[in-house]
Amino acid sequence: MEALGIDIGGSGMKGAIVDTSTGVLLKERYRVETPHPATPEAMAEVVKNIVEHFVWRGPIGCAMPGPIKNGRLMTANNIHKSWVGVEAATLYSNACGQKVTVINDADAAGLAEVKFGAGKDQNGVVVLITLGTGIGSALFVDGRLVPNTELGQIEVRGKNAERRASARIRKEKDWSWKEWGEAVGEYLAMIEQLIWPDLIIIGGGVSKNAEKFLRAVKTRATVVAAQLRNDAGMIGAALSAM
Repeated sequence: MEALGIDIGGSGMKGAIVDTSTGVLLKERYRVETPHPATPEAMAEVVKNIVEHFVWRGPIGCAMPGPIKNGRLMTANNIHKSWVGVEAATLYSNACGQKVTVINDADAAGLAEVKFGAGKDQNGVVVLITLGTGIGSALFVDGRLVPNTELGQIEVRGKNAERRASARIRKEKDWSWKEWGEAVGEYLAMIEQLIWPDLIIIGGGVSKNAEKFLRAVKTRATVVAAQLRNDAGMIGAALSAM
């Protein structure tokens, strides 16, 4: 089966046609800058643009930052605040003229990694952490998703974790990879106090540089880089549409 997976981030929106039986991208991904301001109407136009780029008719899954309940976006941490309460699935479906399924972006990445990547055949408690403009999380127990966790919002030494350990903060503070790895390790230690994971998967675009900072991360659980890297969100979004 094939589906179009679209991954929406704070800086870019990208899509690809995915073979949902293998997780392979069947065509080169197509990326568009996230509009600013990232309002519902502006982003719906970009989603329509991506669908039209692939001349696609069929299942469409869209991964978005923030918890999703019945297709409705509940928070808007890294996009325009007017998104709160919007029925994203309906908005995108109307824009595209066909059904669009919406899922939390970290949950989408987690679905892909558990089915095809670093979490495949892993029992117990697995958590995927995406480090990007913000911090996303996906929690799995024996391969089953516990949706809409927001572990990027926990407090670390008086600050939101996203202000302590996101990839954006590394750039803003001009930290070395080692310095940032220590900050990430401190954040993961807080997660370990809450849920005692067996495996932690680090995702997002920075996963391609995992060897530069993971050596500075000290945890009880095994910590590995995501295997699908920046494609995981698109693959997971496509899976959600099936």
